[in-house]
Amino acid sequence: GEAKKGDVLVKLDTSSEEAQLRTAQAELELARADLERARDLAARKVISKAEIDAAESKSKQKEGAADNLRALITKKQVRAPFDGQLGIRQVNVGQMINAGQQVVALTALDPLYVDFALPEQHLSQLSQGLEVRVRADALPGREFKGKLTAINSMIDSATRNLPLQATLENPDHALRPGMFAKVNVMLPVKKSVLAIPATAISYAPYGDSVFVIEKKKDPKSGRESQVLRQQFIRTGETRGDFVTVTDGLKGGEVIVSSGVFKLRNGMEVTINNDLAPKPELSPSPAQT
Repeated sequence: GEAKKGDVLVKLDTSSEEAQLRTAQAELELARADLERARDLAARKVISKAEIDAAESKSKQKEGAADNLRALITKKQVRAPFDGQLGIRQVNVGQMINAGQQVVALTALDPLYVDFALPEQHLSQLSQGLEVRVRADALPGREFKGKLTAINSMIDSATRNLPLQATLENPDHALRPGMFAKVNVMLPVKKSVLAIPATAISYAPYGDSVFVIEKKKDPKSGRESQVLRQQFIRTGETRGDFVTVTDGLKGGEVIVSSGVFKLRNGMEVTINNDLAPKPELSPSPAQT
């Protein structure tokens, strides 16, 4: 079920403390009555100032004892710290529990926070407030929209990814914590972009690169040949068989579009486009 902030979720047995509180309240009432009589007698100068001071001190001690018992009784009530959905109860009535033992799970379902990561190359394109779209495998056909609300200050040294967090509205509580989801960040759209076939990119942990074909003339023989130069790049969004390049290429370079895993820097090549694949922006499955 649902719980509101401040609702009592679990109440521990306080019968002993409540009995002590009743006794403390009775003693407090008696101490206050004695104090009033002492003040009346002091006004008529029947008792000394020391006796009225003692009565006041006793009244304050009894009041403090009663307050301590009320606080102890309050501490034995577990209240919901926020609005949320209750999980399965982990304890039963009459059961002994230990300090720190979980009694019930309370989860805030609206809004929800989605933790994910993107390659560090996208850092310059990210900013808080970007639209985020989320799809969960458990909820086919549904898309949830939210905002990018947190960008970590450090890159993960093991994966070279940047941890991020998005906030999603989840009014019908369809999404649940722990679900696997696919996250799309809607990066700012540039008017003109440089895109190359995905098959032209050599992916490596130390950086992505392409092989640029350049003309080179032998100073001795005067022979002109075409050689490869490995150029590291930064990539952006993918669309169909194309990947945008945000840094590393200016445009107009001739690059190798396939078989890059066989190449090395400085290798002499011959251009042959007869067997080159034909990438498409919106590829469709091959018909058989």
